[in-house]
Amino acid sequence: MQTTDKTAKEIFSDVMANPQRVPFGFGKKAVLVNVDPQKAYTRTDLYKTAYETDPRQLEYVNELAKRFRRLGWPVVWTHVAFLGSAEDAGVWGTRTDTPDSLQNIKYGSDRAAFDERVDIDYSRDVVYTKRMPSAFFETPLQSLLVWHQVDTVIITGGSTSGCIRATAVESLSRGYRTIVPEECVADKHESYHYANLTDLHLKYADVVKVQGVMEWLDNQAGEHV
Repeated sequence: MQTTDKTAKEIFSDVMANPQRVPFGFGKKAVLVNVDPQKAYTRTDLYKTAYETDPRQLEYVNELAKRFRRLGWPVVWTHVAFLGSAEDAGVWGTRTDTPDSLQNIKYGSDRAAFDERVDIDYSRDVVYTKRMPSAFFETPLQSLLVWHQVDTVIITGGSTSGCIRATAVESLSRGYRTIVPEECVADKHESYHYANLTDLHLKYADVVKVQGVMEWLDNQAGEHV
């Protein structure tokens, strides 16, 4: 095992400045999967479970969603919510039992509600409730991707070390090119955030600047004119 005195953020910067892997790259058609931009995780003014990395995160997510809709490509939003009994949280809901605990994000609660800043088009966007970390686990996401014949999954939301990582690993495992726009994901602490971005970039996904994703989408729109 290598040891270092560098911070996780410094290691991430080194990796991004000195590419060691051939990127997976973009394919021909993508889905935008926005993982859990709900108040429990975004409203730092209301809930101690919330976090913020880039203050423009949700603005960028909305811009990506607009571009996807212009292309007629699928936009997916997920959020976490559980039954009053919390039995659908399973063993994941057994470690703590406080008002801030995961299993106490109940259906219809303010914590389960999407952040007011996200722009969801309920007439055409897809909304899934999930109960475990990956957006693929026990949701219809895989079937949606097959129907739309996508080969690329672009993931935003949080947390980087939890649901983003789980979704990205499962995306790659299912054969999709997987893209994580750096400014569009967040975590509670910069150590977890950058350590997982580093690991994702080296193994499971392309971590790229959001501007690069927007430029690719804009180019795709030009080709579809």
